[in-house]
Amino acid sequence: MKGRGLRTLGILLIASLIATGFAAAKVRPEGGGGSTRTLAASGCQLNSPTGKIKHVIFTIFDNVHFLRDNPNVPSDLEQMPNLLNFIRSNGTLLTNDHTVLISHTANGILTNLTGMYSDRHGQAVSNSFRYFKSDGTTNSSSSFKYWTDLTDDVNAVPTDPTPIMVNGDSGSPKNTPAPWVPYTRAGCDWGATALANVVLENTGTGPNGDMTKVFGNPSPEVADAQASAAAPAGTAARNKAQTDYVGIAIHCASGGGICNGNSHARPDLLPDEPGGYSGFKGLFGAKYVNPAITGGNTAVNDLNNNPIGDQFGQPGFPGFDGLFASTTLGYVAQMQEAGIPVTFGYISDAHDQHGVAGEIHATRGPGEADYVQQLKNYDTAFGKFFARLAADGINKSNTLFVFTVEEGDHFAGSKPTNPGCDGVNTPCTYSLVGEVNANLAGLMRSDGVTTPFTVHSDMAPTIYINGNPSRTDPTTRTFGRTLAKLNRVNPYTGQPEDLSVAVADTVGMKALHMVTADPQRTPTLTMFAQPDWFFFATQPAPDCNAIACITVPTTPPTQTFAWNHGGIQPEIATTWAGMVGPGIRNNGDDATWADHADVRPTMLDLLGLSDTYVHDGRVLIDQLDASAVSQSLRAHRETLRRLGDVYKQLNAPFGSFSMSLLAASTKAIKSGSTTDDGTYMTVEGRMSDLTARRDALASQIKAALDGAAFRNQAVNEQQAKGWIDQAQSLIGQASALAAGS
Repeated sequence: MKGRGLRTLGILLIASLIATGFAAAKVRPEGGGGSTRTLAASGCQLNSPTGKIKHVIFTIFDNVHFLRDNPNVPSDLEQMPNLLNFIRSNGTLLTNDHTVLISHTANGILTNLTGMYSDRHGQAVSNSFRYFKSDGTTNSSSSFKYWTDLTDDVNAVPTDPTPIMVNGDSGSPKNTPAPWVPYTRAGCDWGATALANVVLENTGTGPNGDMTKVFGNPSPEVADAQASAAAPAGTAARNKAQTDYVGIAIHCASGGGICNGNSHARPDLLPDEPGGYSGFKGLFGAKYVNPAITGGNTAVNDLNNNPIGDQFGQPGFPGFDGLFASTTLGYVAQMQEAGIPVTFGYISDAHDQHGVAGEIHATRGPGEADYVQQLKNYDTAFGKFFARLAADGINKSNTLFVFTVEEGDHFAGSKPTNPGCDGVNTPCTYSLVGEVNANLAGLMRSDGVTTPFTVHSDMAPTIYINGNPSRTDPTTRTFGRTLAKLNRVNPYTGQPEDLSVAVADTVGMKALHMVTADPQRTPTLTMFAQPDWFFFATQPAPDCNAIACITVPTTPPTQTFAWNHGGIQPEIATTWAGMVGPGIRNNGDDATWADHADVRPTMLDLLGLSDTYVHDGRVLIDQLDASAVSQSLRAHRETLRRLGDVYKQLNAPFGSFSMSLLAASTKAIKSGSTTDDGTYMTVEGRMSDLTARRDALASQIKAALDGAAFRNQAVNEQQAKGWIDQAQSLIGQASALAAGS
């Protein structure tokens, strides 16, 4: 990297200028031609308890594992010692973190960003989902759209007009509060690289598309997107609009921040934001962000000093599967050096090969040579990243670092052909790699059910029966009963297995935080399958005697998928999160039970910021120094710890209460017949009652977990202990219901 010799002197000079009231100064790296370097803008008012946090760096991976997928092969994190040792040596590595349901990229990221479960941020089924139309059939929508886009962004008169990010806290469907708002209101520019829905996700120019929403139509940007869409497929021109406008954004601070004087800044519109959000602007797309953070260059360099661009060599966004560690971390470092003190970034999975910029997809098994090499490249990138930041004066003494992952996944494939392989010294090889693909419509027909339906294809398929019948309708009950009892031979093991590990209807989905404020999105049923399986549905339902309804990939594997997620298996649901910085304890590996919703409240508490809504997560006080915790939290720390622990087991999607009700739901849906549904009605009625009581108690406990209730003397220790007893009782009742007692 250029400029190391000048950075220390430059940092001292900037500090002096800021102390005398000047804005952040810029330092040109040694040798010329490099990008400008600045300290964080002085207008950013992060109010950490000790006043030490000046920078925030949040990084989320796609499918990078702490747990081993093969006991002989070091895990993904173990093969990235620069990152793993940074977390363990300086902070806390939560090794018992959990996803939400359904366990996928979009809702995993969005839960981390908002601190809300899926029912409140709107994406319970992702990375796409279906929704019912008025005629009882369904359309499909992507979970990845800009924050204020609509569910239906195609039709001038939408068939589902709710926001893609829908929240019902106000009593009606409104746009979910945006995650950058507390930061920008505090005067901090907020930069994002490829995170879900806070950047443009597509180049749609329809009346409700991303480009129209941000730039307006007509506009030069929409004209660019239309020209790109008209170009021949597979050409640079066809890709140009995505390269220029998708994936990179800066939401600018109150007062303008880096948007000041930039003619390409556009209004950052959040019409439903509680408290209003007027006068803010943003920069959208690498075409406009890159020059703003490099002093005029069209490209940002990755950590290997290569210009970041697409597969055609055009500078800009490389695509969502082209976010290698050297790429994303290059953007993060460049933004920080340009005075963007708060940066959020996404890094693509390491177990698939994505070519130059995400233009290919070739999957690999644990310990295969190029998978191991890619992890080594990621590790090297983190080493360069920490060194570059340190040279900039950005380190654990003044920066809150958060590293996590949106979900885990299950490897579907054969055993290694060389069983003793460890990947690092002896590469592993596989004779077969890929999910078991099954046509659910054909399987149901083979078992006597020909009811028309659509699915969101997945390891955890959501099912939408035509006409949207109620959960108690005989059509739904027959379908659910058959679905829950499907049994087929797994081609990998040669053994028959029940394909459904668990099944939920609307009652079970509510317990799992899967019913959003948009009733059109609520599926009829959700199936959580065995981990090797991936389901789709071809209609009309095929005859499985004539057409193979279960297939496995052929060898050698090329454009296939082998890392399955969405289900409830531990390797998918149990993830990790690392935190380093002022106020974070040096706990090393920490087995505290946590989930994605806990990240945001913990971060905001450390930063002295607040949201306009109640989080579903709790502040992880056992991972924070006493000096970083408010007085009201410190005074009742032990009680709050116990409250927090029982709250997670009561309210989290993977907590004891929800998992027990999912087991009870599965038994209820399997039970009965067309003439006797008494067990189903009894169990589901009991589930509804327990969920309502859970929701009421969880709300009371959550109100106390931020310490305000103790501070205002609205809650005392005795009342808190009573809530703990009530929560444990509800968890016990749910367990008993699952056991059938």
